[in-house]
Amino acid sequence: MTLMLCLGLAPALGGCLFLGTEKPDAALDVPARYQLAQRNQDAALPSVIWWRGFRSQQLTGLIEEALTSNLDIAAAVARIVQADALSRIAGAPLIPAIELDAGALRSRSSGTTGTSGVVGTPSYRSSHSVLLSASYELDFWGKNRAKFRAAEDIAVATRFEREVVGLATVVGVANAYFLVQSAYDRLNTARNNLAAAVRVYNLVDERFKVGTASALDTAQQESLVNALRAALPLLEQQLRENIASLAVLIGRAPGNFKVATTGMGPIAIPPVTPGLPSDLLTQRPDIRQAEAELAAANADVEAARAAMLPTITLTGEGGYTSAALRTLLRPESALFTVAGGLVQPLLDGGRLQGQLDLTRGRQDELLQLYRKSVVSAFGDVERALVATQQSARREQLQREVVRSSRLAFEISETRLREGAVDLVTVLNTQQALFQADDNLAQARLARLQAVVSLFQALGGGWPLPPKRAAAAQ
Repeated sequence: MTLMLCLGLAPALGGCLFLGTEKPDAALDVPARYQLAQRNQDAALPSVIWWRGFRSQQLTGLIEEALTSNLDIAAAVARIVQADALSRIAGAPLIPAIELDAGALRSRSSGTTGTSGVVGTPSYRSSHSVLLSASYELDFWGKNRAKFRAAEDIAVATRFEREVVGLATVVGVANAYFLVQSAYDRLNTARNNLAAAVRVYNLVDERFKVGTASALDTAQQESLVNALRAALPLLEQQLRENIASLAVLIGRAPGNFKVATTGMGPIAIPPVTPGLPSDLLTQRPDIRQAEAELAAANADVEAARAAMLPTITLTGEGGYTSAALRTLLRPESALFTVAGGLVQPLLDGGRLQGQLDLTRGRQDELLQLYRKSVVSAFGDVERALVATQQSARREQLQREVVRSSRLAFEISETRLREGAVDLVTVLNTQQALFQADDNLAQARLARLQAVVSLFQALGGGWPLPPKRAAAAQ
């Protein structure tokens, strides 16, 4: 009864003298707003399924398949299972350890080992026992509780790490899909430009045959045609490589993967606003991961401090032992042992102090990494806002370049048929149009990637503000 009373009170007494520690101040510099943000900064916050804003059914299917099949995400989930197991292991010392030991022994002594040397009768001996033992370390200083809290914080950090991996996977699939469609657009543009160059070459060749064009004119146009043909294999290679990269992100073998190439034209540009910078601290999974790791480091410092103080342990054993099974559970066969011990480190060569200094250094390192993650997050959003605005402007201006270049080429081709311009003018307009078409495809790709980078910088999807959530409900 005394043993059970001690063990019952031990968990309650464990946290009585909890040894706290002062948590470091992160001293974050949070701006009031982003420089390039709109006035209404939460007008179009990113949805949890933000990738559907591109209005591409194929992209949506690929991303949602990647979220269940990507191998990096699967590995991150396995790390969560490991962290949960480690937290349970770390929390085990907070409750008493109880063991049941039951055994039976039957022995026979030799009949020829007597001192007189005469052969005697062997003797038999039996023993039966049922023992219950328990031990518990009184956590007066909160050492075990701090270790458990550190393990729990690490488990939380692994969950945010899985969100980081998931967001990176979604962004990777989106960018790979855009690269596929961009390579398809550039390949189609190159083929169309080649067809236009061949058409001009045939026209020049006809004029050469009738004597109205020189051999130099024919050679110059033929050189342009050959240059356009030589560019096709590289574009086809890029298309196939991007498809293979997309397949790997989804967790498929490239040989069994196919994607429809429709170009970047049908892909929409979703609207998005960044919200307030202070909201980013709770939305970015990498910031939350760094915050949880810092909390674990704080708990490790508490545990290292508590390790310098005395350790108090209670142990007890009780049960029955008897030579005969029929008398095993009788009162006179009962036994018990209760003991308590105290251990205070006196001289350890500086091991405990070194452990404390190590945990403090780790705590300071994670504090700086947490601050860096916050500052980097603000920088990511600012850069993404700049890229989104400027890439949209670049695409608009590049469309004007394509429009005017195509008009110039069509006019020069018509005048060439009429004999009103020389081939040099046609060559210049051709090259200007071909380059403008290719630049437009790259500008469209840059704009799509800038929008994806903005979603990534904002931490992916956000929950709706209370007023909008109520209205939506």
